[in-house]
Amino acid sequence: MFKPLKELLAPLEYTSVGKVDGEYQIDAVEYDSRKVTPSSFFFCLPGAKADGHDYAGRAYVSGCRVFAVERQLDLPDDAVQIIVQSTRHALSLVSAAFYSFPAKKLTVIGITGTKGKTTTSILIEEIMSYAGKKCAYIGSNGVKMGAEHYDTVNTTPESRELHRFFSMMVGASFTHVVMEVSSQALDRYRVSGIEFDTVIYTNLSPDHISPVEHATFEEYREAKHKLFTDYGAKNMVYNSDDANSGYMCSGVSSWVNMISYAVEKEADFSAEDIRPYRDKTSLGIDFDVVHGGIKTGVRLRTPGTFSVYNALAAIATCSIYGVTVREASDCLKNVSIRGRSEIVDALDGITFIVDYAHNGLSLTDELTVLRSYEPKRLICLFGCIGGRTYGRRRELAEAAGKLADFTIVTSDNPDNEDPDEIIRDVLTYFDTTKPYVTITDREEAIRFAVNIADEGDIVLFAGKGHETYQIIHGEKVPFSERSIILNEAAKIKGKVKV
Repeated sequence: MFKPLKELLAPLEYTSVGKVDGEYQIDAVEYDSRKVTPSSFFFCLPGAKADGHDYAGRAYVSGCRVFAVERQLDLPDDAVQIIVQSTRHALSLVSAAFYSFPAKKLTVIGITGTKGKTTTSILIEEIMSYAGKKCAYIGSNGVKMGAEHYDTVNTTPESRELHRFFSMMVGASFTHVVMEVSSQALDRYRVSGIEFDTVIYTNLSPDHISPVEHATFEEYREAKHKLFTDYGAKNMVYNSDDANSGYMCSGVSSWVNMISYAVEKEADFSAEDIRPYRDKTSLGIDFDVVHGGIKTGVRLRTPGTFSVYNALAAIATCSIYGVTVREASDCLKNVSIRGRSEIVDALDGITFIVDYAHNGLSLTDELTVLRSYEPKRLICLFGCIGGRTYGRRRELAEAAGKLADFTIVTSDNPDNEDPDEIIRDVLTYFDTTKPYVTITDREEAIRFAVNIADEGDIVLFAGKGHETYQIIHGEKVPFSERSIILNEAAKIKGKVKV
């Protein structure tokens, strides 16, 4: 697919060095200098660890002659330099043009917040699909278009990939897409130029605060806020129980249709009579949705009040598109979210749960909820990632030490950091008077957890969630927590343990 350079530049404000004319036909938009060809348009993206401007020379040697830059570079005279204020912003607009503006042909639903983005997004996709609407999903669990699934690197893909997926959706006759919008995606212009039909706010708490992410909570909050003020949404669905909801609703245009949901307060969609249930291998929660004075019963295959919030957000959002609460309820009773309080039916009498809880707040919430089901023992397995978010080590250690009956400290994604050093660091914050064990190899740790579990126990495998890999020395190594649990359980069944 070739596009004239002039056509791709139409959405941009820019100055140029070199002649921009009809001679240039572009067949690829690239930001990796190793992938360019003579017909590529190379974008020099600044990053935390590397600056694409430093690789423009390499792209030139590979034959590329068209460059998006934030400053003029010392390139040969036949190079065309498109100088813009932000190459990341330009990449988003040019990618949209390259794929013929596919987002304009979809109803785009965006969701942001600290917790609940993935679960709520998937619930929306499930409910909309159940109601007969062709709805796709983009987020932490990858890209889902009906039966097709694609892995992604980021919660919100880089803009070029994002518009490529939008184009695929349009080609497959999808009409709606729900996507997670991370704070970094907003800060790094991955969604620039996209007109969202509906935007959703879940909640906010300190997270992604680090030298390579957001310097302060206020900066993190402001990044999230942009979704509600800068993208022309017609509808906003928000959690009115959350302390930051007032801030997120501030500056929203007066003509936006505002829809609230809550558990503690009166709202457009609220919950009553919340009650847990547990059977032989699984657990969840029952509650009534109250909307327009009518109560509708809902059963979820995930535990906790936070699951109720996720369901309310999804139900409220889907109502905008003509889906009734009853239709949503009929769908939700059969939905299980990969890696989000995911029940693994492995051994009768024991509840195994895989969850993405990877910070102190989410682990505290998950363990608190699971304790409310009064297990014989609450066993928690967790690790910490290497190379960043060091504050989480203390958070996770304190949460597990306080709330679990037995803790298994292991690895997560150690990357280039020594996993044993990470564990030692975690233990400096852990209450070692509480029962625990350290097992560096996560697969070995999982097998150990399955084998020590007895009838009545709940075992939480925290941190990996939906991920099907471990990051070791910069490489993704295949790793399926769910498969390890099931395989080990099968061995135990063969030995007639239960």
